[in-house]
Amino acid sequence: MKKSWAIFLGLVIGLAVAVPQSLPEKLMKWSQGRSVVYSQLGIVAAEQPLAAQAGATILAEGGSAADAAIAASAAMGVIQPMMNGMGGDLFAIEWDAKNGKVSGLNASGWAPERLTSSYLHTQGFRHLPETGILSVTIPGCVMGWWDLHERFGKLPWKDLFKPAIYYASHGFPVPQWDSMYWPAYGSVLTRNPEATRIYLPQGRAPKLGQVFRNPEYAKALEAVANEGERAFYDGQIARAIVKTSQDLGGVITPQDLSEYRAEWVQPIETNYRGWEVFEIPPNTQGVATLEMLNIMQQFPLGLYRPLSPERFHIEMQAQQLAYADLDRYVGDPRFVKVPVSGMLSVEYARSRAKLIDLNKANCQFHAGAPPGADPKLAVAIPRPGTDTSYLTAVDRDGNIVSLIQSLAGAFGSGVVVEGYGIILQNRATGFTLRPGSPDVLAPHKRPFHTIIPAFMEKGPIHIGFGIMRGGNQPLAQAQFVSDIADYNMNIQQALEAPRFNRFDGGACSYLIESRVPTSTLVGLSQLGYSLRVVGPYAEWVGGGQAVLHNSSANVNSGASDPRKDGEAIPQPSE
Repeated sequence: MKKSWAIFLGLVIGLAVAVPQSLPEKLMKWSQGRSVVYSQLGIVAAEQPLAAQAGATILAEGGSAADAAIAASAAMGVIQPMMNGMGGDLFAIEWDAKNGKVSGLNASGWAPERLTSSYLHTQGFRHLPETGILSVTIPGCVMGWWDLHERFGKLPWKDLFKPAIYYASHGFPVPQWDSMYWPAYGSVLTRNPEATRIYLPQGRAPKLGQVFRNPEYAKALEAVANEGERAFYDGQIARAIVKTSQDLGGVITPQDLSEYRAEWVQPIETNYRGWEVFEIPPNTQGVATLEMLNIMQQFPLGLYRPLSPERFHIEMQAQQLAYADLDRYVGDPRFVKVPVSGMLSVEYARSRAKLIDLNKANCQFHAGAPPGADPKLAVAIPRPGTDTSYLTAVDRDGNIVSLIQSLAGAFGSGVVVEGYGIILQNRATGFTLRPGSPDVLAPHKRPFHTIIPAFMEKGPIHIGFGIMRGGNQPLAQAQFVSDIADYNMNIQQALEAPRFNRFDGGACSYLIESRVPTSTLVGLSQLGYSLRVVGPYAEWVGGGQAVLHNSSANVNSGASDPRKDGEAIPQPSE
């Protein structure tokens, strides 16, 4: 035994002697959980490696960033069914490397014609149902794929669905993140026999590593691949959706589906410390990200430490100011006047910033009066929708697609389309029955959406990014932008940086990750915040993805948040 210990100690001493005496300072202080991925070819970053790989494979076959994003999105619907799929909605931002144009796609669905406040009142509802067939709006995801491919695709439409069809028919081992989320929300599925049969095999959620197959969903994917988007909105899937609705007492008609169209929109933007930051305009909450940044820009954040109480205090107060306006004014602009330009004016940001006291937290901010606002609008609360999938792709030419999709709540409405395995979203919960609200329910109106893809650029640097987790997304995105613009972090560091999120304990109640220094926690508490410290990489503050194209060096890079199962996967060499 003594001889063994002597050998062991000798090895340890030998290793110690072998270590260089002067390691580079940056290596001594290395603090990233992951490295940035670099490539001269394309990269896809998604929260499931198999989905990112599906997109990277499409890039290797000559596909564009849009083709890769569609393939990854379709695969995500198979591999992470509690979050997204053909029964959900989608938004995307595309940056064209050739002409520098930024385009936005709104593929959020509208309310069925017969889903009205008066109808719900006759059925005994005083609030929008949280699940079930009456919580469903027309899904926009498939139409979003189609429009994105029509404008920016290169490969044949049918080829984009091969990976998703493979995983649906052959199956995939349930990954770690899914294995925790699936059983936690499995009760949503027990209210619908078809949902229970497909997504709770043997009466329970599949376990970690268990191979899960979904041949019905593979059949739906094959129909869309072979027949295009009309299979979903006019064809066999549309008929199945209508029948499922009728059987469950719903109000969806063939016309609700066949008349639906996605919409190309001009992204809204602001300039933060020289960076142009782009968001999808309402009916999303992207305007809150930009208003937050405008308010934050009135303070010298770069003079504070990245994890200082001063920096976090300013961001928390900016978030509360921006969200107060968000709750009061944002809805579907086809039905309500949304004062976007007023909310994003520099003068308005200055007036809002003056309300921030650097020495104490204000927990009762009210909506302001931005130019063009309607003072008669009522506040629309709550803002539901917490379960989201974000991905982003860059191709070898530098084109970037930033894409986000969702079923709204975990497993959406809990209703599955009979024969096709498609979970329908519950996005109608983004409406309210409160008269005067910007989001009051109306036929063929689009509900408020929390999901927001983002894009930012400065000089030769162009970044597609997004961070998930419902109403936290504007806050998390603003933190990400600040980490890059104020603190010169790379995209991986900015995704990994400790974050916070509001929770239901009150306006000044925040979840905050345990990697934040104790001195900062104490400082925030002294300012008047109520904090709940969570894990070092808590999913509740949102997980994200990012890709970057350097048009000067013609090099791409990608990053993936450790708060999810994801990866940034480069295109295989040709």
